[in-house]
Amino acid sequence: MSDQPMSSGEETPSALGATEPVLPSESERVSAEKIFGDRFDLAQRFVQHLATSGMERGLLGPREVPRLWGRHVLNCAVIGEHIPQGVTVADVGSGAGLPGLALAIARPDLSLTLIEPLERRCLWLNEVIEDLELDNVVVMRGRAEQMVDFVNADVVTARAVSALTNLIPWSVPLLHGSGEMLAIKGRSAQEEIEKARKVVKKAGGSTPEILIAGADILEEPTTLVRIRVGS
Repeated sequence: MSDQPMSSGEETPSALGATEPVLPSESERVSAEKIFGDRFDLAQRFVQHLATSGMERGLLGPREVPRLWGRHVLNCAVIGEHIPQGVTVADVGSGAGLPGLALAIARPDLSLTLIEPLERRCLWLNEVIEDLELDNVVVMRGRAEQMVDFVNADVVTARAVSALTNLIPWSVPLLHGSGEMLAIKGRSAQEEIEKARKVVKKAGGSTPEILIAGADILEEPTTLVRIRVGS
């Protein structure tokens, strides 16, 4: 994601309706309704935030707007099928709320903490949370390794943050000896696992597993790496 300066002409959430809505394709809508259920409208509003103020503030590039549903929001929300009911989740390097806010909308039973070091991204995340009236998610500004004394999660999630060799020592301590890390990865998953075996062992993690999410829902399912620690 880009780290460009914030636009001087920032758009507030209340002004987002001034643009054309970014609608899912027919197949994406079918998938979205299965994933979000009666919270589909919240997901639609989240996509609109991404497409307007999120783009203006450099959280994602304009080329991503046509792919917001399939490549980003649905790709992230579907990982909820691998997360147990009612647990606490820490989303490391949350950025544009992917996967954190997508999960918060799809899974209101989860308690989420979005960990993000950049202030402008934290401000944007809080604006979106307030506008969508999400009561199961909070934002904490800082790096994951700075949050160990403040966050005790059952599950840690991450997407497009770093390679596993870096992500594991940043994220696993947030589990405090018990839980699992779910990292959204693509074709590089197995290669990253091979490179990270020593790091996994040092962190006390189990043998990494490659999981698929959304196989029966999405045209392009999501690939995850899961590492468990503790019992």
